[in-house]
Amino acid sequence: MTESTTQASRRGPSPVAAVPGTVAPPVPSPAPPQLSSPTRKGTSLAAGAALVIVAVAFIVPLAWLLLASINPSATVSVTVPTSPTLENYRTVLTPELTFTPLLNSLVISGSTALITVLVAVLAAYPLSRYKMRFNRSFLYTILFGSCLPITAVMVPVYALFVTLGLLDSMPGTILFLAATSLPMAVWMMKNFMDSVPISLEEAAWVDGASAMQALRRVVVPLMRPGLAVVFIFVFTQAWGNFFVPFVLLLDPAKQPAAVSIYTFFGTNGAIAYGQLAAFSVLYSVPVLVLYLLVQRLAGGSFALAGSVKG
Repeated sequence: MTESTTQASRRGPSPVAAVPGTVAPPVPSPAPPQLSSPTRKGTSLAAGAALVIVAVAFIVPLAWLLLASINPSATVSVTVPTSPTLENYRTVLTPELTFTPLLNSLVISGSTALITVLVAVLAAYPLSRYKMRFNRSFLYTILFGSCLPITAVMVPVYALFVTLGLLDSMPGTILFLAATSLPMAVWMMKNFMDSVPISLEEAAWVDGASAMQALRRVVVPLMRPGLAVVFIFVFTQAWGNFFVPFVLLLDPAKQPAAVSIYTFFGTNGAIAYGQLAAFSVLYSVPVLVLYLLVQRLAGGSFALAGSVKG
């Protein structure tokens, strides 16, 4: 092998000369740099730590609530009682402190939820089934109405209630709570009603049913889970509303439990923590029972399974 051949082999292969009339092969571009993804172990640890923090944030107040309710000398700190007792429950289980306010809360919240669900169904039906020019603008107006803070309208509402003679009236308070809950309820109900196929109503119309009969016999039974969601949403909002009944209801015998809980905060900073915790436990029980009951009565989420073929 000659010396020229050896030098050529060291320099590497010689470039291929381009043949006239042919296209040179493209030069491959270098691969882009890749970012290293986090390790699965690190991601799992971070997610676990976040879940632990969230769980502690929820468990600590609940633990204080349960422990303080059976602690005769409860304080603001979470402590295990040395001598558990039910004296706090016996103290608050009176008609003036618990039974009458809870009954008022049930009447106000239940009536508000029923009125809101009924009106929301009637308002959401044309928005879901008929295409009108002002549908979108009307829905945006409803969404804007749900964003208004209740404190911004209480002064004119109070003056209106005084003028109409509805101050210290439970029906007036129920109607006002239903009106404030209606925007979000209509928005939610319209989305649930959109999931019901209109072909089912058309089949009912062919059989001679009117629009209201199709709504009552076809649409409403098929959207029971949506009705349950809206009912629970409105009920819990009215159940925990303190400001509106506190302003509009003056008679202590008409005030709900959300307002009567204020009686456990004494003067000069004295707070009966044990009685407050016991009342709070009793105050939360009806909402939990209602949630479980409505979930059982609402049926499964597959109410539309097999309703439309094909």
